[in-house]
Amino acid sequence: MKIICEIYRSPKEEGMYLYVKKEEGLSRVPEDLLKLFGKPQQAMVLLLTPGKKLAHASVEKVAESLEEKGFYLQMPPRAEQDADAARIRALNSKLSGH
Repeated sequence: MKIICEIYRSPKEEGMYLYVKKEEGLSRVPEDLLKLFGKPQQAMVLLLTPGKKLAHASVEKVAESLEEKGFYLQMPPRAEQDADAARIRALNSKLSGH
């Protein structure tokens, strides 16, 4: 498996990325998704191969989604943000108690 993948960043949501096959571009991405995503900003072109490491998804999952749907949507890592927010709230509550 070798897929030349184009990756776009969302101008509306930090950490949201849209992966598509370079030869197909955005042609298979639903119009409603593009409206929510915002005007795609090209981030990079990447060659997906077995064993390649991606920061927030497995290459297999991305490749499968590209084949089936024509795109892969990477959402912001909410769990990390939620954990950070919980730590900040805990610190704030301790500070305000003094």
